[in-house]
Amino acid sequence: MGSLVTLVAVWLIPFTSLGLAYTLIAVTVIGTWAAHRVERAMGKKDPGLIVIDEVAGMLLSVLLLPRTIPVLIAAFLLFRFFDIWKPFPAHESQSLSGGLGVMLDDLIAGVYALIVVMGARTLLFGARFGVPP
Repeated sequence: MGSLVTLVAVWLIPFTSLGLAYTLIAVTVIGTWAAHRVERAMGKKDPGLIVIDEVAGMLLSVLLLPRTIPVLIAAFLLFRFFDIWKPFPAHESQSLSGGLGVMLDDLIAGVYALIVVMGARTLLFGARFGVPP
C-alpha cells in the first residue's frame, strides 16, 4: 500500500529532481529510525504495519526518471516485482538488524526497478539520462 500511495503522490506533487532526492533521503533516514523503534516495540522482525520502506523504495525507483504515467506505472510494477522476488542482495539484507534490515531490501528493489526502466527507455526510445522520450 505504501508504494501505491507514493506512486500517486509522486504524480500529483510537483517535485523537482532535487526535491525528490531530498525527500528520499529524509524518508530513508526517518524510516530507518522509525522501523527500528517499531520492531523493538512490537518484538517482531519487519512487521507488516511498517510501510515507509516501500515509500523509500518507490521514490528511489523513479528518482532519475521523468514522472510520466507510463514511467510511473512501469516503475511501480517493477518495484513491486523486485520487492516480492527479493533478488540478491535484497533477500540477504533482511538479515540485518533493526531499521536498516527493514529499509534496505526495498531500497535495493527500487534500484533494480530504476535500472530496468532506464534501460528499457534507452533501448526502446533511445532516451538518455535526463532526456524524456
